[in-house]
Parts: sequence; C-alpha cells; structure tokens
Amino acid sequence: MLCDYHVHTIYSDDSVYKMEDVIKDGIKKGINELCFTDHVDYGIKRDVDDPLGPVYLNGQPISNVDYPEYYKEYLYLKEKYKDQMTLKFGLEFGIQVHTCLLYTSPSPRDRQKYPFDFIILSIHQVDDLEFWTGDYQKGRTEKEYYERYYQELYDVVNLYHDYSVLGHMDLIKRYDDHDGYDSFNNHKEMITQILKIVIKDGKGIEINTSSVRYEIGDLTPSRDILKLYLKLGGTIITIGSDSHQEDHLGAYIEDTKKELKELGFKQYCTYSQMVPEFHDL
Repeated sequence: MLCDYHVHTIYSDDSVYKMEDVIKDGIKKGINELCFTDHVDYGIKRDVDDPLGPVYLNGQPISNVDYPEYYKEYLYLKEKYKDQMTLKFGLEFGIQVHTCLLYTSPSPRDRQKYPFDFIILSIHQVDDLEFWTGDYQKGRTEKEYYERYYQELYDVVNLYHDYSVLGHMDLIKRYDDHDGYDSFNNHKEMITQILKIVIKDGKGIEINTSSVRYEIGDLTPSRDILKLYLKLGGTIITIGSDSHQEDHLGAYIEDTKKELKELGFKQYCTYSQMVPEFHDL
C-alpha cells in the first residue's frame, strides 16, 4: 500500500496545488491513501477571518488554513473519489512555546466541528524567527541554535499533547551550516528526552522524504534518531513527502519503507480519527 501522510495544497500559503489535482495526480502515481496536512502557524500568521487581517511577508499576505473551506472541499472530494483513493483530513501545526494556548479548544480547530484524522506537530520557528530565512540562526553558533531548537521542541511536547506525530524532527538540519556538525551526538541527551516523552504520550514521529530533494544526505529525522527511537521502544511512524507540488507527491516513499525495514522497523502507520493503524512494511 502506498500512502503519503504529509501533503500540502492551495490551502497552505506556500502552495498553489489544488486539492483535486493532488488527488488526480495521486491516482496516476498509484497512491492508495493520502492525508492532507495544510499549514497552521500561529504567532507568525493569523486565521483568514481574523479582524486584524493577514500578516504580510515580503509584501505577500500569509494566513492559516481556511478551516470551513478546507473541510468543505475535503468532504466533497472524499465522496467523489471514494472508490479510487482513501482520503484523510489533517493539519500541520507549527507550534512554539508561546503559541501553545492558541491551539487548544475552544477554537475553530475544535474536534467536534472538524473531526481531524491526523495532526503533525512541527517546529517551524523559534521566538517567531524563521529558519529558512536565516533569521533564527543569525548571531548564534551551530551549537547554540541546535540547543535552542531542541529545547523548544522539548518544552512544546511537554506542554501540548493533542497531536499524532512529530514532523521532520530535526528540521533545523536542513538550514544549518552544512559543515559536518555532529548534531545528533552533541544533542543526544535532549533528543532522547524528547523521544521518551513522545513514546510515553502514545505519539509517534514521521519520516519526511523531502530530505532527498533537499540533498541532506540522510533521512529526516536522521538514521541515528530513528535507531534511537526504535531502541527506546518507539513504534508509531508515518511517512510523508511534504509535497507542495506534483513532483513531490509520493516521492521516495517506497524507498523509505525499505530503509525503515533495514533499520529494524516492522510496521508503519496511517491514522483514522487520531488513532494509529499499523501496516507491515
């Protein structure tokens, strides 16, 4: 079974990929199941109906997913393509310590109103500073910005529990100095503590196959993190392409399943109504 559990559409401000086009392309690629996981990043973005209006980045408005329209189109397409593909409804939460309360009920994300199947918890910013622009790293050594990143992730998983898996757990590696810094061994103690909390809480981690297109030279999270997760007793793992356009969709997922098997994993997961379902690799 080919499943993609990290998929962005036009409802994310960094994609113009129409939801129905994603499905049509997925069918052509032989994808059996996919989960839409469009962006919500409180702190640096506002909801589309916020009376303060959108935040602007480089002159362009950025907003969180339009919940009502997102859910409405999902339900329509889920029914339309029910005989060709299994569709699941999710979000990717970009959470920071100071925004945790904004992700709790009562809110538009109330599960009674929007019954999500799957929530990715990601760290995209620290103190509202972006990694991809280099603003977060500015003025810090690699040791300092890795340390602060993992501290933020540790604090968030202690504070927030309404999610399914950690997304691209070592994302900061994508934006480091690429000089061979041993981020795993230098921060192994904190990584271990994070994984222990995730496992204790019955949550999981994702493998994000975008590591191939970003030419990281490792999996995301790294093979070292994956081996540690398995050693600590972690079993819940999802696989997602982090697609924002057609050539990303479903990419390297079958290769990643083989890698997981070689590392000693026996199963991977899909989700339904926030409950993991296990499948043999």
